[in-house]
Amino acid sequence: MELNKKETLRYLGYKGQHMDLEISNLIDEASEELLHSIHPKSVYKEFDCMVQNETTVLLESLSINSRNLAKNLKGCERAIIFAATIGASADMLIKRYSITNLAKASVVQAAGAALIETYCDTLEETIRNEAILKGLYLRPRFSPGYGDFSLEYQRDFFTILECSKRIGITLTDTCLMIPSKSVTAVIGLSKSKNNCLSEKCTSCSNTACEYRDHI
Repeated sequence: MELNKKETLRYLGYKGQHMDLEISNLIDEASEELLHSIHPKSVYKEFDCMVQNETTVLLESLSINSRNLAKNLKGCERAIIFAATIGASADMLIKRYSITNLAKASVVQAAGAALIETYCDTLEETIRNEAILKGLYLRPRFSPGYGDFSLEYQRDFFTILECSKRIGITLTDTCLMIPSKSVTAVIGLSKSKNNCLSEKCTSCSNTACEYRDHI
């Protein structure tokens, strides 16, 4: 796995600005430290999926109330719930550099966020290849906390996937994940291929796409 420098800059708030040598060096240093210390892990399961109405989705016995998720999964008969993490090393480095070097702490924070997204992309590619064999196509992944998809559903995901036991992620009382560089999401599996589904919504030029409501 490699660090995406462009994504790291995006998480740092850069929008087309020139990357100076100091920031470039800090990103390189953060990349080296993180890549030597992270321990990526993931777990996922496939479920029957039924969109009951405009606001309700059933993933087997789990009922989810979310208009945005219902729109994302419309037409899907199956769906994946997954959880992924790169481990606690990013949090440990952020804590250390918050005391000694605030600039580097910010870069490690951004680099860690970019790395977990890269890992999720890799996991999604594995899921995509499995789905293709079944004649299915992926909808964009959709996480609790997007739009009206409540973070409270993290509790259900953690129970279903046994996240604490299987990949070492825990939840706070406010449904935030520890380690912080962790992600849960739903990916719909559809028999219909949509031209944008192989791209990230953030990089796709189709701003009128019906699956972009959470962006």
